[in-house]
Amino acid sequence: MKIATWNINSVRLRAGLVNKLTQEEAPDILCLQETKVQDADFPYDQLRFMGYEYIIFRGEKSYNGVAILSKIPLANVEKHEIAGSKDTRHISALLPDGTAIHNFYIPAGGDEPDININPKYKFKLDFVDYMNEWFGKTINANDKAIIVGDFNIAPMEHDVWSSKQLKNVVSHTEPEITRLNKLKESLNWVDAARHFVSEDEKLYSWWSYRNRDWKKSNRGRRLDHIWTTPALKESLKSHKVIASARDWEKPSDHAPVIVELF
Repeated sequence: MKIATWNINSVRLRAGLVNKLTQEEAPDILCLQETKVQDADFPYDQLRFMGYEYIIFRGEKSYNGVAILSKIPLANVEKHEIAGSKDTRHISALLPDGTAIHNFYIPAGGDEPDININPKYKFKLDFVDYMNEWFGKTINANDKAIIVGDFNIAPMEHDVWSSKQLKNVVSHTEPEITRLNKLKESLNWVDAARHFVSEDEKLYSWWSYRNRDWKKSNRGRRLDHIWTTPALKESLKSHKVIASARDWEKPSDHAPVIVELF
């Protein structure tokens, strides 16, 4: 089973890129973030024609939005409101074997890493705190569960092009990293990417639109994640970032991340 996560940055604008990914990589489950479309306008038929019989989604006009496209039946769909927000940033379902899959779009957090002057940054920290508390009540380490999405946090030194230069840049600040690590440690979540790629190797999934030549500068960050509970660790087969997607026509600034399980 191949699971992909991708911040598509408008599913209607980039439906053609979704099709290209499905043709080239054939993920069984594709989780999208930042779909930027209200439910009434979601391109359901267009995506179903790509081979995804089971599609669940929730969104809003111009902002946020998450979706799960699946060739595998989905049940027990939930759309959780995180930290009291009405933002459409979570959707989940159960697979036939009982595995829960949660798709998240964690807030970006604005520019200033100061909760006293930047409410967006405070909301981001509260969001991750809420995730930690919520999962602690609903999942245990023996359960089969997968969480994916654009976490908007690059937690490790080599998840960014320069940890020293970005230590005070939102996405790599100590309060964000501390909270994400606390979430990870709470159930001993397995970071699927780093299960295959050593922590001392650079690994990115996002490159800013501001870089004219993203490959030459290679100032990336690993913002997109796939984690599993320990019960699925032995099922992990492979991992890859489709960095070439950053060069597709009118691309998202995020690249798809794919994990395959036995």
